[in-house]
Amino acid sequence: MQLVDNLVALGERLKTDPNIEELMFRAEAKNPWFAKEFVEYAFNAIANDMLKREALEKWIKRYQLKEVDKTVGLIFAGNVPMVGFHDFLCCYLSGCRMKIKLSSKDDLLFPAILRMLQEIDPQLKERAEIVEQLKDYEAIIATGSDNTNRYFEYYFRNVPKILRRNRNSVAILNGEETPEQLQALADDIFLYFGFGCRNVSKIYVPVGYDFNGFFPHMEKYKWLHNHNKYMNNYDYNRTVLLLNKTTHLANEYVMIVESTAIASAIGTLNFEYWHDMNVVNTQLKLNKERIQCVVSGQPELWEADSSTYFGVAQHPGLSDYADGVDTMEFLLSL
Repeated sequence: MQLVDNLVALGERLKTDPNIEELMFRAEAKNPWFAKEFVEYAFNAIANDMLKREALEKWIKRYQLKEVDKTVGLIFAGNVPMVGFHDFLCCYLSGCRMKIKLSSKDDLLFPAILRMLQEIDPQLKERAEIVEQLKDYEAIIATGSDNTNRYFEYYFRNVPKILRRNRNSVAILNGEETPEQLQALADDIFLYFGFGCRNVSKIYVPVGYDFNGFFPHMEKYKWLHNHNKYMNNYDYNRTVLLLNKTTHLANEYVMIVESTAIASAIGTLNFEYWHDMNVVNTQLKLNKERIQCVVSGQPELWEADSSTYFGVAQHPGLSDYADGVDTMEFLLSL
């Protein structure tokens, strides 16, 4: 299939193009939250997890692909570098036309990728357009905050749509994790400063869990202490905890707070004790609309729509659709 060939070629170019590194530096200069380390990670994840021939061919075999003669508006969030790439990928393979509204926080990276693919597939210039304002669309795929989605629900009320809201991920520990598993969990927590829906913002730990054995395995992200924007948020959030006399544990770049909440503030990791697997599974079901994925050493134990191993949260497969909504199926049904 020619479209798959084009995407495989794009994946190779993302790994070899000499201009990529300069692009990363420019993105970080414009938006300090796009630290070069994280942008590089995102590029590698796209190239290795989404643009490999075997993975692409296995994925599209699930569908009866056809050319969708519709114009789809895509609204990208800016919380994580190139966070809308999977939506674009689905639209590209389904043959629909795209009008893409970028976030001002991430308006350098995706256009560069789009230009690369247009050089490989010149016909894409007629199908994909980056716009300042969306109009003349027949369907919408949009990602935003809970507040933004209240606007989206009204504004796009008359067209087929996928609207995504705030979500976070959780991890469940049993106290017997290996150092390697905890170091992998550090990626799930700290990659992209914790801004992604697949970032772990809360951990469940067994009663009596010793956090002294937890902190040392997070130290690969000790460098966050030198990141100004991150530390400004860390300092503010710790001040709030101290003023409110909220019990917490802290090192120089992360605070751990006992809380029933799923979402956590920047620089903060929530935790909750558990002793009964059935109780945890009940909580996961009750909060399923707020949880993107569940991370653990034994994913099969947890009753969640998306359950995976430590260190894999930021490597979703092509079939790991955000919010559990099959984007490709949606497009093919238009």
